[in-house]
Amino acid sequence: MSSPITSLVQTRSNLPAVETPRVNVVSAIAFLTPVLLGALAFWATALNPAPLVIGILLGLLLAQSPKIARQWERAVVLRLGRYVGLRGPGLFWIIPFVDTVSTWVDQRVITTSFAAEETLTSDTVPVNVDAVLFWMVYDPEKAALEVQNYPQAVSWAAQTALRDIIGRTSLTDLLRGRERIEEELQQLIDERSNPWGVTVQSVEMRDVIIPPALQDAMSREAQAAREKQARIILGQAEVEIANSFEKAAQSYRDNPTALHLRAMNMLYEGLKEKGALMLVPSSAVESMGMGGLLGAAALRQQTLTGSDEVPE
Repeated sequence: MSSPITSLVQTRSNLPAVETPRVNVVSAIAFLTPVLLGALAFWATALNPAPLVIGILLGLLLAQSPKIARQWERAVVLRLGRYVGLRGPGLFWIIPFVDTVSTWVDQRVITTSFAAEETLTSDTVPVNVDAVLFWMVYDPEKAALEVQNYPQAVSWAAQTALRDIIGRTSLTDLLRGRERIEEELQQLIDERSNPWGVTVQSVEMRDVIIPPALQDAMSREAQAAREKQARIILGQAEVEIANSFEKAAQSYRDNPTALHLRAMNMLYEGLKEKGALMLVPSSAVESMGMGGLLGAAALRQQTLTGSDEVPE
């Protein structure tokens, strides 16, 4: 079993990082333009370093102003620590050293894997459950201002909700009613994360792991149930066969000719294979006059056997 620290590291590794945009081409142009002008003034003023220094400082200042947000990003801008609005997508400008971009919010659908390890069900069975959460930010302002770290908050909300649902669900319902549990889990996480500007698209349970000893017991139980069902089916077949024989006996009792024909058919079926041996009760021979028939059948069998022998 993994330690809480390991679980925390794994959970955080699955979280989308708050990304800081790289230097864009507009910032590079804003930096190089005053630097080049300062370099020209430096050569024009007989190597006076003041214009070059001023150009570099002005370039560094202007390079802080242009920002570019990707199509799926929204930038949260603070002015002297106070929220002033969202910017993006595309190019936007801020006042250097006065405005700051505190958070870049990704509005695409994000997948977060989470798990509940060694959690007891309502019938005290420890299980490990792995699941995947599909969610997205629908209100970047709330996600930036209402919660400190919204990806981590969503992950912990999903994990605690999963533990709550497992704790009040039996093992049988957990294994058979995954769709119902996924819907209930989605609603519970959605209720907790909606105040943060986050909505849950769906929850998928990937695996439910139970102890090996319990797996073996459940396998034996299933095997015993199948054997029981097989014996019940065999008994029902015997009852149907007995009922059929009872009806046949009633038919033969009232019709001796049909019984005689049936006996002849049985002899034929038994003697048509070479080397077959047929045992007939003496009462049947006497009652149905089968002595001549049996003799003829034996002679025919002997003739067939002799004809199959190859002369030396």
